[in-house]
Amino acid sequence: MVRQARILAQATSDLVNAIKADAEGESDLENSRKLLSAAKILADATAKMVEAAKGAAAHPDSEEQQQRLREAAEGLRMATNAAAQNAIKKKLVQRLEHAAKQAAASATQTIAAAQHAASTPKASAGPQPLLVQSCKAVAEQIPLLVQGVRGSQAQPDSPSAQLALIAASQSFLQPGGKMVAAAKASVPTIQDQASAMQLSQCAKNLGTALAELRTAAQKAQEACGPLEMDSALSVVQNLEKDLQEVKAAARDGKLKPLPGETMEKCTQDLGNSTKAVSSAIAQLLGEVAQGNENYAGIAARDVAGGLRSLAQAARGVAALTSDPAVQAIVLDTASDVLDKASSLIEEAKKAAGHPGDPESQQRLAQVAKAVTQALNRCVSCLPGQRDVDNALRAVGDASKRLLSDSLPPSTGTFQEAQSRLNEAAAGLNQAATELVQASRGTPQDLARASGRFGQDFSTFLEAGVEMAGQAPSQEDRAQVVSNLKGISMSSSKLLLAAKALSTDPAAPNLKSQLAAAARAVTDSINQLITMCTQQAPGQKECDNALRELETVRELLENPVQPINDMSYFGCLDSVMENSKVLGEAMTGISQNAKNGNLPEFGDAISTASKALCGFTEAAAQAAYLVGVSDPNSQAGQQGLVEPTQFARANQAIQMACQSLGEPGCTQAQVLSAATIVAKHTSALCNSCRLASARTTNPTAKRQFVQSAKEVANSTANLVKTIKALDGAFTEENRAQCRAATAPLLEAVDNLSAFASNPEFSSIPAQISPEGRAAMEPIVISAKTMLESAGGLIQTARALAVNPRDPPSWSVLAGHSRTVSDSIKKLITSMRDKAPGQLECEMAIAALNSCLRDLDQASLAAVSQQLAPREGISQEALHTQMLTAVQEISHLIEPLANAARAEASQLGHKVSQMAQYFEPLTLAAVGAASKTLSHPQQMALLDQTKTLAESALQLLYTAKEAGGNPKQAAHTQEALEEAVQMMTEAVEDLTTTLNEAASAAGVVGGMVDSITQAINQLDEGPMGEPEGSFVDYQTTMVRTAKAIAVTVQEMVTKSNTSPEELGPLANQLTSDYGRLASEAKPAAVAAENEEIGSHIKHRVQELGHGCAALVTKAGALQCSPSDAYTKKELIECARRVSEKVSHVLAALQAGNRGTQACITAASAVSGIIADLDTTIMFATAGTLNREGTETFADHREGILKTAKVLVEDTKVLVQNAAGSQEKLAQAAQSSVATITRLADVVKLGAASLGAEDPETQVVLINAVKDVAKALGDLISATKAAAGKVGDDPAVWQLKNSAKVMVTNVTSLLKTVKAVEDEATKGTRALEATTEHIRQELAVFCSPEPPAKTSTPEDFIRMTKGITMATAKAVAAGNSCRQEDVIATANLSRRAIADMLRACKEAAYHPEVAPDVRLRALHYGRECANGYLELLDHVLLTLQKPSPELKQQLTGHSKRVAGSVTELIQAAEAMKGTEWVDPEDPTVIAENELLGAAAAIEAAAKKLEQLKPRAKPKVSPAPFLFHPHHGSCLHALGPPKCLPLPRVLTLQEYY
Repeated sequence: MVRQARILAQATSDLVNAIKADAEGESDLENSRKLLSAAKILADATAKMVEAAKGAAAHPDSEEQQQRLREAAEGLRMATNAAAQNAIKKKLVQRLEHAAKQAAASATQTIAAAQHAASTPKASAGPQPLLVQSCKAVAEQIPLLVQGVRGSQAQPDSPSAQLALIAASQSFLQPGGKMVAAAKASVPTIQDQASAMQLSQCAKNLGTALAELRTAAQKAQEACGPLEMDSALSVVQNLEKDLQEVKAAARDGKLKPLPGETMEKCTQDLGNSTKAVSSAIAQLLGEVAQGNENYAGIAARDVAGGLRSLAQAARGVAALTSDPAVQAIVLDTASDVLDKASSLIEEAKKAAGHPGDPESQQRLAQVAKAVTQALNRCVSCLPGQRDVDNALRAVGDASKRLLSDSLPPSTGTFQEAQSRLNEAAAGLNQAATELVQASRGTPQDLARASGRFGQDFSTFLEAGVEMAGQAPSQEDRAQVVSNLKGISMSSSKLLLAAKALSTDPAAPNLKSQLAAAARAVTDSINQLITMCTQQAPGQKECDNALRELETVRELLENPVQPINDMSYFGCLDSVMENSKVLGEAMTGISQNAKNGNLPEFGDAISTASKALCGFTEAAAQAAYLVGVSDPNSQAGQQGLVEPTQFARANQAIQMACQSLGEPGCTQAQVLSAATIVAKHTSALCNSCRLASARTTNPTAKRQFVQSAKEVANSTANLVKTIKALDGAFTEENRAQCRAATAPLLEAVDNLSAFASNPEFSSIPAQISPEGRAAMEPIVISAKTMLESAGGLIQTARALAVNPRDPPSWSVLAGHSRTVSDSIKKLITSMRDKAPGQLECEMAIAALNSCLRDLDQASLAAVSQQLAPREGISQEALHTQMLTAVQEISHLIEPLANAARAEASQLGHKVSQMAQYFEPLTLAAVGAASKTLSHPQQMALLDQTKTLAESALQLLYTAKEAGGNPKQAAHTQEALEEAVQMMTEAVEDLTTTLNEAASAAGVVGGMVDSITQAINQLDEGPMGEPEGSFVDYQTTMVRTAKAIAVTVQEMVTKSNTSPEELGPLANQLTSDYGRLASEAKPAAVAAENEEIGSHIKHRVQELGHGCAALVTKAGALQCSPSDAYTKKELIECARRVSEKVSHVLAALQAGNRGTQACITAASAVSGIIADLDTTIMFATAGTLNREGTETFADHREGILKTAKVLVEDTKVLVQNAAGSQEKLAQAAQSSVATITRLADVVKLGAASLGAEDPETQVVLINAVKDVAKALGDLISATKAAAGKVGDDPAVWQLKNSAKVMVTNVTSLLKTVKAVEDEATKGTRALEATTEHIRQELAVFCSPEPPAKTSTPEDFIRMTKGITMATAKAVAAGNSCRQEDVIATANLSRRAIADMLRACKEAAYHPEVAPDVRLRALHYGRECANGYLELLDHVLLTLQKPSPELKQQLTGHSKRVAGSVTELIQAAEAMKGTEWVDPEDPTVIAENELLGAAAAIEAAAKKLEQLKPRAKPKVSPAPFLFHPHHGSCLHALGPPKCLPLPRVLTLQEYY
């Protein structure tokens, strides 16, 4: 760090001199003054940094000095940026221009390669549609990117041009990334090798270009960010000028549409851009209120971008309209939007400078409201929309008659009024159906239908009002009026839904909302008719049923959107259930009509109608799911949020707040409204939380969080006023409650506007012609059933009046038979068309074919007849295999999820997975044919076969589960097992391929893996992290250090063994993958967004360095003697090491306190190791005193330092929940104190003299216990940092603190007793028992050991217990303090070693669970027995008696018994093949085998020598020595010495 500071100081000094020189040569005095001021600031910052560097150099271990140096370096960086801002900005923009050019060129090449690959005759039908779709999206973005580059180059000093380039670059990243992923997924499915290789290389180049573009755009954004607001204002003003020119062209009749523009497209673009502008305005208001100028600038840029699209769409609509009046109003309203938006950005710019000024905030809100109103006017002037608005006004005007207190009296009879109402109801119902159909047609259709609907509604309302005048009582009249109000509201909702769908036909769920609105109109009409009309029983029910069937019939017309949320098997269950209900109702209709039971007949008709409606909905949803599930269809993509959910919640909250503000609101209404508000605001906040976790856009993430906070806070304030109102219904409380609703409504409105952004919406499915064909049987059966059911109800209606009409009965029977047959066909079709089943069968057949090919290749390989594949290299085949295996691994979990509960996705996932196995099989056979080693050949084929077999098992299980949650419950275990097997098979094959590639110096796959890990940090959304930042920080620090070690090894191997670089590169790749996967949640869990972003950037920079290093390692493997490549590798390694330090620094900045704890724990481990070394010297009797010092000279120092440590410990525990700064200081202070304590105790132990080594060991052991307890306490503090009181980590911290206090107390007692000959042995024994209890607690914890050991080590450790037991019994009998001290030291070491070895051996992966439990049980028994023995020795020391001494034998026998059981458990760990390593026979066998191996190696070397030819002579007879016989006899069975070794031995002799 200090060395880098020196380099930095020299560089800044040069920069200061250069700035001064520029200032002297500057003719403009103002510029000269600015340059000199910047130079002064830079010089001051440099001086501070140099001063901090000196402090860090003088105190290299001081964390505080290092932190000062970091802060000074950061200040210098900021001063440098300020001084060289223009030059830096220019350089960054030039870099961005270059990166954008490269990205555009790479994207063009990739699109060309994709088109060529799709046109080849061997092109597979795999993920090609996805690739084509992504190519189209990128092709739309390339001109914008190129335009941004040209604009920036043409106007190098224009902030608007620079920001336009930045915006175009950022917009290019997402579609570009999707195209790279689609291209990589398509490569294995392309059989033409040239096309596949070209597409793969282009995708790789594009991925590299996008990474460079992302970095360049990010840095340019940081440099140019403050100018966003000015740029946005400039863009809007230019748009205003352009629109004025368009208006002039329209007046002159010269306005023509652009190529590709259609009325439908322009209308949809206008609606979408309106939503985007509303969303960006909501975001702008939120960021300005928070005072975040940077994010406010981004929001202003988004507003300008949305307005650009709006102006373009408005121009298109005007150009495609022949009516001059419509042209004028469209352009005028668009111009008004731009004018008010310009004022909005100006106000936002002013308000951003004064975030706390309420006046500026109020002005900004007013201007924003004006923009929103202008946007609504702009959309309303579209063709068709105005007519819907007119119809809405007509409905509203007609409904005003219902608000009057008195209704005009009826002039006709009841029968006439009833007849008119029935006719008007039929007309309005028909008009509603036509409106639903017209909303998906042309604007002219919508205009016509909405006009008729308005007229029919007015007619119906008049008939309804006349019927209300016929009501006999005031209550009946009020009920009729209430029903008419309900019909008015549902009609308005229907018109609004039709308007929304016509504006955006592709919007998700709008069709289902429209159908629901039409159903609501029909239900409202039926309720009114049922109440108002008097007919023969059953007639009204028949009329109502026919109207309902007319409404739901529309659902079966082109069901290309989801109707509801039901799954396929839910639809099947619904059809089955409704068919049963319908069958019973049809029987009831027939019987009751025949018997004249008309009330029961009416009930049966109503039941049948409900069943038919439910039946039709389920059939339409099932047809949609069948169409979507076809592999050729494109499945829809779920959006970030559901705008309709936000709109529904907004409406419900508005109605609840409205009821709260009414003067006559009762207590029940208040509580009901409060419940509604709480329910919907909670749902909105949850949706915001999920959206924030799923989005990768930092601006959107921030806005969702901020919006949720505003909604939650305003809801909390409203709830307080509601509680006050509930307590006392005074006018003051009502006024406060009304006032509290305003902020909530504003927050919810802003949130709904932001959520309406089309960017967040779902993408609807695109159903292929094959999918539509698969839907037909279901749709036709449902239509036939519905038509026959309508005929049945009409016939039954007539039979209810005249049951003695035989022809009608035969017609009824015919309709009933048709309905039954249609239902049977529908159920049969649904069962036959179950999504995914056909695809599963085809995939199973394909995998079986692949397995047969692999079997044949394996047989050919066994017989050495596998002919090498020509025309392709081994590297290309390995790359093909790796790509295919990666794509398969990505599909395992999605396929399992589809099999569990997503039947519509099952066919897609199965087909996608199956298509990769044929290219994988071909590549595996080809790679095996080019592999020289026969074992490697077989391993490659066998692992590929294992993967195919596990995939086959998964497919069988998925087919059985079928996406049916009920069925999946039975197959859940089998599904999990199949997924696990396939995942393991993928990992094994991937490992084999990576090892083979690394051994051959092929690093393409590794570089791709690193690049993928880098990109995933930005691409994928991240949910809530599972652990805390400390957990991720600890893991990342460990992984980063492992990377540093690997890099150093690569440097070493580059000089000594370049051929070993491959495995190290592979290790580096896997380590970086782990680091990147941890970095993403760590960034989310970081203290603030800035730290998280810094961590991600540092990890990405490290990734680029790792990729370069791996590339150089591959090059050096291919050319081991190339000195230039070796030099480049060393330079890359240096850069990677430097970037590792940057990652560690970023992590440390993220949580300085926990990082200090990690450093402190490491320092304490070093102290413990140092104390262990001192104990070795003391045990050996070489720890001598210096001069004539005595222990008394050090006693006071030890006691004082121990007390200071206790205080430091308290501070450490207290700051676990405090700030990171205080925690860091406490950790550093405690380490400094334990270091002093260890030093002073070592001096005290040395002062006791080497003639008393046991006492020295007792004293050092006491401070070692304290150090160990402190290390555990620091680790517990790190884990508990930031946790709440009931967290297990806090409980663990409290326990660690207790142990720490106990051990410090024990140290103090030992220090006081160390010179007391009468008690020091007793004190040593007490300390040992406490230490053993602590070790036993660790032993009994469920935490597995850090490493495992062999049973032999375990058995070896048990011998120390036997010696310690004998020593303890002897000490108890002699009662001499010297013996007791020796026993204490020996016991401590023996028991601790035994417990450690026992746990390590028990947790060996090859040890059976029952044997593990047995070993742990007897280890615990042995330790407890030994503790009892030591306690008894203590008792004997205190009260010596013959009886107590005799009992020592019993305690020692218990320990001996436990040791015997332990040895037997250790033997069981090894199994039946275990042998005693100290058996002389085993020793002899090992010696002889070692000798034979040495002889064999020597013989092989001798064989390589080429002596001169000599005449052949008979070999000398083998001379058998008696020693040989005894050795061979000791070997036991002949199998112990292999025959080749015996022959080699004989040849040698």
